[in-house]
Order: sequence, then C-alpha cells, then structure tokens
Amino acid sequence: MSIIESTYAGPPAYLFNGHLETIIPSLFRKVSDVSYTREKIDTPDGDFLNLDWSRVGSSKLLIISHGLEGDSERHYVKGMVKLFNSNHIDVLTWNNRSCGGEINLKPILYHHGASYDLETTVAYVLKNQSYTEIFLTGISMGGAQTLKYLGEKGSDLPMQIKRAAVYSTPCNLLSSAATLKRRSNAFYKNRFLGKLKGKIRAKAAQFPELLDLDLLDRVTDFDSFDTLFTAKLHGFKDAADFYQSVSADNWMPSIAIPTLVINALNDPLLGSECYPVKLADKMKELTLEMPGRGGHTGFVVRGQEFTWAEHRVLQFLLD
Repeated sequence: MSIIESTYAGPPAYLFNGHLETIIPSLFRKVSDVSYTREKIDTPDGDFLNLDWSRVGSSKLLIISHGLEGDSERHYVKGMVKLFNSNHIDVLTWNNRSCGGEINLKPILYHHGASYDLETTVAYVLKNQSYTEIFLTGISMGGAQTLKYLGEKGSDLPMQIKRAAVYSTPCNLLSSAATLKRRSNAFYKNRFLGKLKGKIRAKAAQFPELLDLDLLDRVTDFDSFDTLFTAKLHGFKDAADFYQSVSADNWMPSIAIPTLVINALNDPLLGSECYPVKLADKMKELTLEMPGRGGHTGFVVRGQEFTWAEHRVLQFLLD
C-alpha cells in the first residue's frame, strides 16, 4: 500500500481556506536570486521549445514541467529551482509551446497531454549532456504531463531517470475540468480563459484562416473553449474527447519508477477522480500523499522561503 500520512502541518492562520491558500501565493509570492540561461531547441515537427537552465555544476539534474499558462518565471518553479540548486543539483525548466514569452511557430499550442514535448526535452538532454541521475517534477498541468510521459514510457524509460514527484496534479482531466464550472471557482476560470484567449488571438494572427475569432468572443466556459479551440487545434472531436484522450490516469498504471503524487484534499481545482487512491493501493511504484490543507500549488509554511511541497519533493527525489 502506497498511501501515506502527510507531514504538512498546514498554512499560517490568515490562509484559512483552500482559495486563499491558492490565490495569495500565486499573486504575491516572490522568489529572488534565480537566473536562467536560455536554450532554444527544435521539435521533431518543426517547432521549437525554450529551455531555461540553472546550473551549479552537478552530475544530477531536475527537469521541471510548469502549470497551465505558467512558465519558468512562476513562483512555484523558481522556488523549486532555488531549493534544488542550493542542494547542489542542476535544474532545467522547459517552457510549453507559446509559454515563456514567445509564441510558437506551428498551428498548435500546448495542453495537459503534451508529453511529447517533455519527451523531446528529455531526449535532447540525454543526447547533449552527461547527467548520471535525472529527476522529474511537475506542478499542476506539468504534473499531468509528467505522469503521462512516465506511463507512456513504462519500463522503457531512460535508465538515467530515477524518480519523479508531482503535486497539485489533475490526474483525471475531466474531473479537474468540471471544477471550473463551480461558481466558487469563477476567479480561476476567468483568469485562465483570459490568458488562453490571448494565445488564440496570437495564433489567429499567424494563421488567419485557421480560427474564427467571432466564436472566441462568445466563449464563457472551458467546455466551449476546449471544443471550439483546443480540440480543433489538436485534432480532438470536442472537449469531452480531449479530456478523456489525454488524461494522465490512462497511463499511470504503467509507471515503472518510484513516483510521488501530492494532492491536497482542499484543492479547489481537483475533483474526486484526481486522487488515485485505488491505483496507489495496487502499485508499489506510486506513492500518494493527500494533505488536508495546501490548496492548489500553495503549501505555505509560516516564516519559510520554500513551501512544504518543495521540501517534500526534494526529500522524496533524493531519498
């Protein structure tokens, strides 16, 4: 059995519910003294990815996958970078297509199932670097991409990849997407939709015949956005087909290395199917930790620069 009792004692008193635990760090947390060296690499389909490196001269590497509409500058990424660098481990954050300040070239964007770009990143590292140990972590959407990649590779995973840990991860995308229909989650829905609509307008400027921007103006929820735009761009029938087709839990039973999933029980963006209790019961490779508190990518600790989740990921990966 791989379901463990969490060590997270909870946030400061002023973060008294899951929404505050999610929103306050997202808006106000700052992580200083993190700088990157950017490298642009080609993808097999003629696009590019921007890789941001923070090296300390280690033989070990952490690869970070960021969340929806995030990039290497997000607080949860920079916190992980700084903590792992301080423990003498190199870090690479790859930016999903259209993220990281530069629109991509192809008539697609990115999504929760874009594990092919993580695979491209890993393959590039293995070909051009000489790390003896590689660890994977992902936050929110990046966690789903990481779990999908691990399951797709299964026992064929490159031998240098030793362990993985993800948190605030929508293991079941349909269940997570459904939470954005709740009135209490309107803040997140509107924030994500606003940013994604900007990406669609940028893509329409590149490919004027591809997308109908009149439809974009009428989109008010993720079902319609994902049916009219995400599914259309990426070859799915509609939102439901997209959610089912790319959901990480389709592949998680094939994960073959020690992998930690941390999902807070009060995460406002995770539905009940995002807590893979039955799977963790059966799989020795999968460890599930479900703190009562933490929100979505929160896990604040009073008076500490780093979050509990960042320390927990470090502990698990280096165990």
